[in-house]
Amino acid sequence: MNAGAAFALSRPLDGPAEVRHAARAGRLRGQTSGLAPGFVQANLAILPSDVAADFLRFCQRNPKPCPLIGMSEPGDPMLPDLGADLDIRTDVPRYRVWRDGELAEEVDDIRDLWRDDLTAFLIGCSFSFEEALLADDVPVRHIAEGRNVPMYRTTIPTAPAGPFHGPLVVSMRPLKAADAIRAVQITSRLPAVHGAPVHLGDPSLIGIRDITAPDYGEAVRVEPDELPVFWACGVTPQSVIAAAKPPFAITHAPGCMLVTDLKNTRLSIL
Repeated sequence: MNAGAAFALSRPLDGPAEVRHAARAGRLRGQTSGLAPGFVQANLAILPSDVAADFLRFCQRNPKPCPLIGMSEPGDPMLPDLGADLDIRTDVPRYRVWRDGELAEEVDDIRDLWRDDLTAFLIGCSFSFEEALLADDVPVRHIAEGRNVPMYRTTIPTAPAGPFHGPLVVSMRPLKAADAIRAVQITSRLPAVHGAPVHLGDPSLIGIRDITAPDYGEAVRVEPDELPVFWACGVTPQSVIAAAKPPFAITHAPGCMLVTDLKNTRLSIL
């Protein structure tokens, strides 16, 4: 666990503005799972205007991995509907910069990279449904182990839009059978944060060769009497950017989310 994450866990950050300000000040550089309970966290993709409309269509065609909860006006880094003082250039703990589909660097803020033609897309995050699982006594292993959630590229294709195409990314939580059934029931009510799982059981059936070696995040323990349960993941745009190779894009670093002022309770359809 990096120093930023250690800071966050040793000094609980209970409110969304507090989390954003810690990221803005450079005090939070780690993953945000478990921070600001009750508030929606979001995945991030920032793209130039020449491909922004195609990416919007991609999100609309792939609502499981890319449930859109907000987007900025071109060139405007503020998103007042998601947070009164929210600045997309500074308020994510860690960013990834992509050039021609390749990960070029990770940075702490993107003020020097911001351009007038950029649009930010905010996508629902599974960290929101984890709160609902924990409230119903369904255990979440990576939180218990203090790790980033394990995420995997699969052989499940996404629906293409313009240049955007590529494999679905999933996040995994190991659960006993009874807890897995309950998790399906709970997350089915939360389509704005990925909804019900896309797969339970044998990871090889969706192209995952080694569950101990995630493509993103960190591996967690899976007991012999547990099922790996897989949800569509908001890191999918990163695999799509790698496949589509746009000249420039910015995303969050996996696990390092934007914490908004939206309440998780507003996301349930029941």
